[in-house]
Amino acid sequence: MKKTIANPSSKRCALRALKSMGALAAAMLLGSPALAQAWPDRPISLVVPFAAGGTTDVLARALGDQMSKALGQPFIVENKPGAGSTLGADIVARAKPDGYTLLMGAVHHTIATSVYKGLSYDFQKSFEPITTVALVPNVLVVNAERTPVHQAKELIALAKKSDTPLAFGSNGVGTLQHLIGTQFAQQGGIELLHVPYKGSGPLTTDLIGGQVVMSFDTITPVLPHIQSGKLRALAVTTGKRSSALPDTPTLNESGLKDFDLGTWFGVLAPAGTPADVIARLNTEMVKVIHSADFRERMAKIGAEPIGDTPEHMAAQIKNDTERFAKVIKDANITLN
Repeated sequence: MKKTIANPSSKRCALRALKSMGALAAAMLLGSPALAQAWPDRPISLVVPFAAGGTTDVLARALGDQMSKALGQPFIVENKPGAGSTLGADIVARAKPDGYTLLMGAVHHTIATSVYKGLSYDFQKSFEPITTVALVPNVLVVNAERTPVHQAKELIALAKKSDTPLAFGSNGVGTLQHLIGTQFAQQGGIELLHVPYKGSGPLTTDLIGGQVVMSFDTITPVLPHIQSGKLRALAVTTGKRSSALPDTPTLNESGLKDFDLGTWFGVLAPAGTPADVIARLNTEMVKVIHSADFRERMAKIGAEPIGDTPEHMAAQIKNDTERFAKVIKDANITLN
């Protein structure tokens, strides 16, 4: 009986074929709904591009607490302050687009696009919008003990009498607070000294300590100090009064014109994040944002919950980027 001797090269071909089939099966599995449903299987990082204690940080932690319950995985808030919110954004833009690294973005990023010329990312192209979390009015506040004024026009008069420019603090160059302060000075016919910080926490500390005279920060970090009497609210920057400060007039009511600026905050993922992951995140986040518990928490800090679609958030980003590019050009705002 003649023996058949196996051809080693045939064996190798067979093995390669099996490996190819296995790779194909794995690829099909990766794209299957079953695996998509398995996401997430480990903790998710939510990068906050400001120091702890500010509105972005407060919103991120409130959202993260509820999302941890909704997805069954921890939402870890990571504060990465610096460069007017662009440092944290850069970290997320370069992260693996797998749904495990997210950015708590804000209107500041649409402004920074025109202020920081050397950014390594494009805010409209390097991220996938998920949802807008909330809108928070900004408010002009002063140290109640050190600055004896009660109205915006009184502050303008004080600035005109001062031998040196009064200092106002912001969350960094290219943030909305910076832009509001610049417009306030222009309309009031005064000169102000801009002092940028890495977030609302250190800014508020210095405002209470007297290192800066005023700020145009969001209501959230300053509200407790307004209520305690350490800070005094002179005006809100939005077109209508805030429910958190119903007795505080708007800047428009105070004699200035065309002020309707508030700060929105939203969550984004690196570009290329799978569509089903974006959809899952949007669904769960919108549920959280529209829940009674979250809305109650937002009311206490002067925030208005939003919870919209990725498409709506993308349109908001595009519109604000174009809007603020013109404002920045007209005001000649640059890094300082």
